Amino acid sequence: MAIDINNEVVLTAPVPSATVILLRDAPEGLQVLLMRRHVASGVLGGVHVFPGGKLDPVDRDHPSTGVSQAHVAALAEPALDAATAAALYLAAVRETWEECGLRLDVASLWPWSRWITPRQPSVTNKRFDTRFFVAAAPAGQEARHDNHEATEAVWLTPREGLQRYWDGAIDLAPPQIMSLAQLAKLNGVAQALAMARNRPPALIEPEPFDEDGRRVICYPGDPRHSIAQPVWDGPTRLTHRNRRFEPEGGLLALLG
Repeated sequence: MAIDINNEVVLTAPVPSATVILLRDAPEGLQVLLMRRHVASGVLGGVHVFPGGKLDPVDRDHPSTGVSQAHVAALAEPALDAATAAALYLAAVRETWEECGLRLDVASLWPWSRWITPRQPSVTNKRFDTRFFVAAAPAGQEARHDNHEATEAVWLTPREGLQRYWDGAIDLAPPQIMSLAQLAKLNGVAQALAMARNRPPALIEPEPFDEDGRRVICYPGDPRHSIAQPVWDGPTRLTHRNRRFEPEGGLLALLG
C-alpha cells in the first residue's frame, strides 16, 4: 500500500499522545523497533511506526512514582502541569507493553522530540500532540506484535528502515522518516540517550502547503517555514511523490 493525502481541515485540538523509539545495539549497529499497524487501523493502517498511542484516563489514575522532577523538566514545557507530564511517561510505558510486550521502567525514558499535527494533516484526518521518547530495549525481553493493533515487530538499523522505505518494502509516515534520518547519524544506544539527556526535545510543527499539485511538508529551517532555525541536520521538507514522501535529493539526503 501507499500513503494517500488528506485534504480535510481539522478544527479540534490535537490529542495528547506518547510514542517510544526503542533502541538496541546489534552487530549491524544501532537498531530501532518498528511496528506495522494493522491495515484496518483508523490511523496509518499498514504503516510502520514506533509503539505509542494517545493519553488515556488510566494514565492519570496511577501515582507518578518513578517519574522524577528531572524527567518532567526534560520535557522542556514550562506550561505543562506535572500531573500531565507524568501521565505522558506512563502512557508511553503502557502503550509499549500493550503493543509490543516490552515492560519499560519509566526512569529509562527520555524525551526526544515533540510533534504537533497541523490543522490540515497530511496523512490522516486527526491531530495529535505527540511526545517522542527514546529508551533502551530491556535486556532479556522479546518484542512481539499482538495481531490486533500491529501485525509485525521488526528491528532494523535506521538506514535499513529508510532503504526498505525507498525500495517500497515498507511504508513510513513523515515523523518516522525524519526521526530515522536523525538516528541514522548515531552509532549506538549510549549516544542516543546522551543526546536526549543533554538537549531539549525538538519541537516540530510541520507546515504543509500544496505546490504544482503536490503536498509539501516543511519543517523548521525551511525557507517556507515560519521558524527559520532548523532543529536537525539534513532535509527540511518532504514532498509527496509516487504516493509517498520524498526529500529533495532522494534517499541520500535522508542518509546524510
